[in-house]
Amino acid sequence: MESNKLIGYFGHPPRDVLDAWRARLGLPLVDLDVAIGAPEAGLVPHNYCQIITNIVSTAVELRDRLEVIIAAVGEEKCDQGRFAARLLADLGLAVMETRNPVLAPRRALVIATSRLPLREKIVRIMDTVHTDDPGPYEQCAPVAGFWGVPPHDLSLLDLFPNETHVYGWTRCVEAGVPADFELECSVDEGVPTVFFSQTFCAKQLLAKYLAHKHGGLYVDADGPINASTAAKVEAFLRLS
Repeated sequence: MESNKLIGYFGHPPRDVLDAWRARLGLPLVDLDVAIGAPEAGLVPHNYCQIITNIVSTAVELRDRLEVIIAAVGEEKCDQGRFAARLLADLGLAVMETRNPVLAPRRALVIATSRLPLREKIVRIMDTVHTDDPGPYEQCAPVAGFWGVPPHDLSLLDLFPNETHVYGWTRCVEAGVPADFELECSVDEGVPTVFFSQTFCAKQLLAKYLAHKHGGLYVDADGPINASTAAKVEAFLRLS
């Protein structure tokens, strides 16, 4: 097997599926959700979720290196993930669709509730899709909350204090139950929370509703975080 070959994945495929493919092929994993600077493939509408754009553009850029793509297409991802899987398969890439409907048992949270910087928290949580990370991590009471999915532009996370707890889909990832809608909708009452969604993502509706319900700040962003969005988040966290 060529040493530069890769196993691509997106979303949160079942861990046993990722482990089986990794053992079978002996290849490293690459998360296609994460931007690597690949040029846009021109296959996704201009007004579309940036994360799905990342998946398609990165897969096309790495198509000669991807031995297989493990694609999460169930409730743990979104319809747009399912559409992306079909598109990539039609382009001739090897795509294996997976669904991860598990709701229990939930793994204990040690990263989402830790004192790590928020950006580091999010990155480490997403690594738990394929790697165990039991800590230990120093725990803290929350002074702020971040609800949602990892933003395309991680610099947004640098605006938050270290004592920020992670909620939403990202919290579900650490708990090992990415399709657990009840957990996704749960936040700690009284914690000033920013409810974030990528622009053009179906979770915009949920983020806006929960922000209204809990008195939080709703924010959506398409691509890089602009100064206006950053100022809005900074003001909310400071005044709260």
